[in-house]
Amino acid sequence: MTVLSTQFASSDLSRSASKVFAAATNEPVRITRRDGENLVLMTEEELNRQQTLLGVAAQIVAVSTFTAHDSELVAEMTRHFSWMLALTEEYQVSCAHEIINDARAVFSLGQPNLIVGTINAWRDTAEAVAAGYAAGEYVVDEDGLALERPIA
Repeated sequence: MTVLSTQFASSDLSRSASKVFAAATNEPVRITRRDGENLVLMTEEELNRQQTLLGVAAQIVAVSTFTAHDSELVAEMTRHFSWMLALTEEYQVSCAHEIINDARAVFSLGQPNLIVGTINAWRDTAEAVAAGYAAGEYVVDEDGLALERPIA
């Protein structure tokens, strides 16, 4: 993750654009906005460097995880994601592989939402298991239960 130590207000882009561009040539800069989300300005070379780094990271993840036995992978993953310990051993293996596969896709595509969604879904499952919920125990009442409107 790039640490942004230089920042400018969005109004600086119109008042002293050359100063902002000069700073962005040296390192990525944060452009702060009062009316919206902050932006980052960087050179195309810096963007390409970051994308190359993510591609290399995806390859390293693939090599390091798929040469390990499932037990080693799960042990390492549960060290970093302790909530996985609430899952059965079978689910721990499935969770670990799904997170690794999605991480590789994220590194390749630059779309972090995929991995965040996967991790959140597995963590929610672990929380449900820890709370005592189990698959197949619940039946949906097709007729539904009619309730009276509460009196205010």
